[in-house]
Amino acid sequence: MTAIIKGLPIVAVVGRPNVGKSTLINRIVGGREAIVHGEPGVTRDRLYLRSDWNGREFLLIDTGGILPGSTDEMLQSIQLQAEVGVAEADLIVLVVDAQDGPNPSEGDIAHILRRSGKPIVLAVNKADNPQVESTVTMEFYGLGIGEPLPISAQHGYGIGDLLDVIVEKLPDPQEIEELEDLKIAIVGRPNVGKSSLTNALLGIDRMIVSSVSGTTRDAIDTLLIKDEERFLLIDTAGIRRKSKVDYGVEQFAVVRSFKAIERADAVILIIDAVDGVTDQDKKIANAAEEEGKPIVIAVNKWDLIEKDAYTMNTFREEVERELQFIKYAPIVFISALTKQRIFKILELAKEVHASASQHIKTGLLNSVIIEAMAMSGPPPVHGKRLRIYYSAQTGTKPPAFNFSVNGTKYLVNSYERYLENKLREAFGFKGTPIRLFFKGR
Repeated sequence: MTAIIKGLPIVAVVGRPNVGKSTLINRIVGGREAIVHGEPGVTRDRLYLRSDWNGREFLLIDTGGILPGSTDEMLQSIQLQAEVGVAEADLIVLVVDAQDGPNPSEGDIAHILRRSGKPIVLAVNKADNPQVESTVTMEFYGLGIGEPLPISAQHGYGIGDLLDVIVEKLPDPQEIEELEDLKIAIVGRPNVGKSSLTNALLGIDRMIVSSVSGTTRDAIDTLLIKDEERFLLIDTAGIRRKSKVDYGVEQFAVVRSFKAIERADAVILIIDAVDGVTDQDKKIANAAEEEGKPIVIAVNKWDLIEKDAYTMNTFREEVERELQFIKYAPIVFISALTKQRIFKILELAKEVHASASQHIKTGLLNSVIIEAMAMSGPPPVHGKRLRIYYSAQTGTKPPAFNFSVNGTKYLVNSYERYLENKLREAFGFKGTPIRLFFKGR
């Protein structure tokens, strides 16, 4: 889990674009958690990652590059996210580029950081040889924020020394409290309103929102506590058709989106009310279904649709027809802009997760199957009919059932669907796929 954990100190990693912040983050946490690319501005939102050094745990915040005084709207939004990260942090690591030397904008950044009153550690990255270390590193003393520490995030040089200083400056340890969160992945095509929905639920501008497709570059975890219940919202990058995805940053972002589906307890599929259900929506829904994840369909931008008494039912029927392979998924019509029905999503996410987690007693399950077969027996196949001797639930998330039968060759698809429908009628299984497995004697 990468949400904020009560009691863990927070370390914000900040600096200009492309100085190696995300590379440093990955080096510290020991994995490819932050997207790294030569294109400036790859990191946009704040990314929280848990790490430790010599038994001392802390949270790292990977922030977007800061360019003070920029008039670019996207860069201003990125800087705002970085500043929020600084405000949350207990300690700040300013990363600078030894190859470039001191940059005038870094004086402005240092001034902003000093005003925060937080402890600051100055990491001079890309100090890949002794000459750079001895000459260029000294030039950064002029920033007035302490001793420059030469490192190479790419090659691992100086990282241990940097972490020693970080841990030394952290506040005194507190008791760590980890609570169970319901992990909700918010997925969909680009520009359907995923980040807008996340911000609306949180009541703050946690995510950068822009009309530019592909603004969100990573899967961003944010903890929401509502009515004493905890939800981990995972805002994901928009998933375009494979043929449209550029290799590099966007490809990495799409991979992270699918991984977010894998680790989620429930998936919210955002559909654009103006566009209706597209082929790409079907592919994303299919990915969630194949992972066995409970799903809620949220039709966003409902405020833009002209309505009469029949509009909602007509649209609902269209969604159910186009996404019939997840016809079990509840549908809610929302507006992230006006906040219409947005909190209904949280209620539905809890319901579908509960459905995916339920376990049916074997005796009750067999009674339902016997009654279903009595109401409508299986059709004959080659002169013989399917016989079910015994059934039992063998898993949850998604619910899975094993059937002992006289032979799988006597099972037809239509009867398997009939049994699934009877199980849903009896036990609900709202919003969750279920798996049926048949084994012949």
